[in-house]
Amino acid sequence: MRAPDRRIVLGLHRSRHQRHQLTNALDLGITAIDTAFNYRGFTSHTTLADVGRGLLDRLTISTKVGFFPRPGGAEHSLDPARLIGALEQTNHELGRAPDLVFLHNPECSLRDTATEVARDTLAQACAALEDAMHKGLCGAWGISTWGPSPLLDAIDAAVAKPAVLMVRCGLFVGVHTLRAAESLARQWSDHKTQVWGMSPFSGNAHDPVWSRFDARVFLRDPPGPVTQMQAAFRAAYDLPTVSAVAVGTDDPVHLRELVDALTFEVDEQAVLQYRDLLLGGGKAGRS
Repeated sequence: MRAPDRRIVLGLHRSRHQRHQLTNALDLGITAIDTAFNYRGFTSHTTLADVGRGLLDRLTISTKVGFFPRPGGAEHSLDPARLIGALEQTNHELGRAPDLVFLHNPECSLRDTATEVARDTLAQACAALEDAMHKGLCGAWGISTWGPSPLLDAIDAAVAKPAVLMVRCGLFVGVHTLRAAESLARQWSDHKTQVWGMSPFSGNAHDPVWSRFDARVFLRDPPGPVTQMQAAFRAAYDLPTVSAVAVGTDDPVHLRELVDALTFEVDEQAVLQYRDLLLGGGKAGRS
């Protein structure tokens, strides 16, 4: 069994939520999992409590609140009362407080909103999670954002500071997302906010686009054979700079390959050249 390595977080977004996924992760030294109130049709927490019986206390659990069920689908809200209600339900369903709870894609409620209204809305949502942390409903709180740009004008000194900021990472992060994510991280750097990455393969590790270029150019003298996925995954930790990456897979072989990829060294010059090309071009990459 490998020593615990918290640089990988097992994401459950598209997961089948099976017990063997949790045991495989633990066997590889992965002791953190990430889910959300709305995953698996709003049943992720109850399913985890069932299939993970006897295992959850060995895992660090992060989850997210912000999406709520409605007839025919889901709706987004930053209403403090709804956020706290979801977090209380989360505690009940898991049978324990999550170690970390993210405000889930707050930009969904802030787009096309006047700046002052957006600032007040975000400040109240963050304050609610800060208060929930002090009441023991979660160990810490953070912000998980798929499109961080709308948050830039909504942040001011009155907003409580998150323990973790989670953003998209990897070679397919577009220029606007990369710039906004790094700007948010800088605003909270004095608070020592951790930055996590997610979706390192842009949602599809089997997309044919991965065969059109060689991601291994971003590695420095790998010790042996390296797959495209391993190289892309390792490079994702530097685009933007993150300390952990949430990645989902039901395949234990693939998960082991990703763990092995953490031993590779990134060619910092190659990453800098890529960043210069991306940021300098302004229109390169996906948004």
